[in-house]
Amino acid sequence: MTRTKWGIIGPGTIAHNFADGMAETESGKLIAIASRSADRRDTFGDRYGIEPAKRYDDYAALCADPDVDAVYVSTPHPWHAEHAIMAMRAGKAVMCEKPAGLSAAEVTAMTEVAAQENVFFMEAYKCRLHPQIQRILDIVGSGEIGQVHHIRTQFGFAAKFNPASRLFNRDLAGGAIFDVGGYPAALARLIAGAAVGKPVDEPIEIKGTGVLGDSGVDEVAYALLKFPGGFTAEIATAITQVLDNTATITGTRGSIHMDDPWAPGRNGGPSDCTLQITVEGTTRTENIRSPKHLFAFQAEMASNAIADGLKQAVFPGMSHADSIGNNTVLDAWRRELGYRTVGEHADAGLRRLTSLIPAGAPSLPLRKIEGVSRPVSALIMGCDNRNSSAEGAIVWDAWLDAGGNAFDTGFVYGGGTHEAALGEWIGARGVADEIVVIAKGAHSPYCTPRAIETQLEISLNRLGLNSVPIYIMHRDNPAVPVDEFVDALNRLHDKGRIGIFGGSNWSVGRFREANAHAAKTGQQRMRILNNNLSLAVMEKPVWAGCVTSNNPETLDFLRTENTVHLSWSSQARGFFLPEELRNRLPKNIGPEECFGSDGNRERRRRAETLAEERGVSAHNVATAWVIGQSFPSFALIGPRSPGEIVSTLPGVDLSLTEAELAWLNLERDDR
Repeated sequence: MTRTKWGIIGPGTIAHNFADGMAETESGKLIAIASRSADRRDTFGDRYGIEPAKRYDDYAALCADPDVDAVYVSTPHPWHAEHAIMAMRAGKAVMCEKPAGLSAAEVTAMTEVAAQENVFFMEAYKCRLHPQIQRILDIVGSGEIGQVHHIRTQFGFAAKFNPASRLFNRDLAGGAIFDVGGYPAALARLIAGAAVGKPVDEPIEIKGTGVLGDSGVDEVAYALLKFPGGFTAEIATAITQVLDNTATITGTRGSIHMDDPWAPGRNGGPSDCTLQITVEGTTRTENIRSPKHLFAFQAEMASNAIADGLKQAVFPGMSHADSIGNNTVLDAWRRELGYRTVGEHADAGLRRLTSLIPAGAPSLPLRKIEGVSRPVSALIMGCDNRNSSAEGAIVWDAWLDAGGNAFDTGFVYGGGTHEAALGEWIGARGVADEIVVIAKGAHSPYCTPRAIETQLEISLNRLGLNSVPIYIMHRDNPAVPVDEFVDALNRLHDKGRIGIFGGSNWSVGRFREANAHAAKTGQQRMRILNNNLSLAVMEKPVWAGCVTSNNPETLDFLRTENTVHLSWSSQARGFFLPEELRNRLPKNIGPEECFGSDGNRERRRRAETLAEERGVSAHNVATAWVIGQSFPSFALIGPRSPGEIVSTLPGVDLSLTEAELAWLNLERDDR
């Protein structure tokens, strides 16, 4: 048997448990340890027979060791993502202690790195691989206790208060939810899934409460979860109270009671536990006996999976989607309590993960726009989907690393939340003088000259800026004479509050009229048209009042006048993605609803043909079509994760001929 050779980063208590479990496996072997403490490194190495040459004082050195197949990350919570990504970029399989990241956004980025590097990645939840879990799933699946509809489960203990310890220190991501709250959350989602024949299910509603202690972390937390099929869950966690630490699953004919769902054998061995199954009033006891160390089960599974070339855990281990879902629950639970951890609160700054963009990825090209002092990246980051600066930082930092420098925001996005989040990130990173911010205002029904200045002042305050280099009216209002808008915009330009300006969802006629007035009065003209422009023609407006530029009149205007165009929904809301990825948006504004037509399906077919020839995706071809126009054309995109940035980048390196551009848009039959 080929044994998977492991290295451990961080020789703490959990690492000792993992090493003890590994010693009982036939598929894995521990060969290396990394710690910055010589004493801890040697104590650990001596105990587990690790040769001196494999005892590293540098984490990167362990990751670079060609003899190491896999890395177990067991450093404190705030460094899980950093160290796991480091190991995966070095080509190593990774098992990362829970929680894998400090947010679902971080965990998403980690799974994306695993996919980019084609390596195994798993979040470690030791109890999920214990035999009692499979027995529970078998009982639920058999229908013995009827239709399962509820679970009540808790995990809590009483630790002595120490504000410097990892349990109580907010800057070490302390608190009950981070430390052990993931266990009841994961079990609830697992049983909710079993109730409807799925691996796991995700709650549609989370209500939480609890107590934040003197050090700012959650010391006890409770939550109620509601799932789509009517399944409900009561979960609780604590670090200052001993809870009952059991689980009871209830069905229409009976129940299952788990006396020790979390640590059979007290993290050691034998890992015995007991189930009580009650069916229509009759109770029986099942003893689950195993001589194995509790940690041996996940060590065995992971070692075998890696040797077999798998990239995710074997069920009921945590898959990538399972880990993202579980951390999404923890995020929501913490929000209910108002707990912001390291990197999420003002006095701790914002965390910055590196290596989210793989080495060798295309870099976003920069282009000059007349009237803007800095070159602007050909793709522009849409900032209408990140609700906090901590969540946004994952994507926006990666954007800078990819060469992007332009950010589009709007007064109405998230009721102001999204502008404020971007502003916090700009301040934390100190990049106000390095990036290009595009602000938008005057959305219907407040599309008036007076609203422009009022909303701009609010937007600038949220963003922490004195001015923006580009300002765009979010809508047009044909009931207002166009000269009034031009005059209002020029007043703000003359005050130094905005640089160049333009209009979003404006007709060519109104745009021409605005610039005729500007020429007549010697004022600044509108320089940017910000309509929808994508290879797929918008057949149904995404929202009321939306306008597409993909029509002969507008395209001719842009080419003739050499007007800058900034397109929104430049990727047609995912219309060119593979079928399984297209329908992530609500049906009423999804790609098929807004872009579905015979003509667009033919455009997609042609994009797929060209993509296969060029070794890229149809999505990349659609991006290249937008930024490859003969007029200055920039594409607004809305990636929600670093991986979505990475998947878009090949489009910026794809050069299309004039004939190919026309062929893709059905303007000619050959290329």
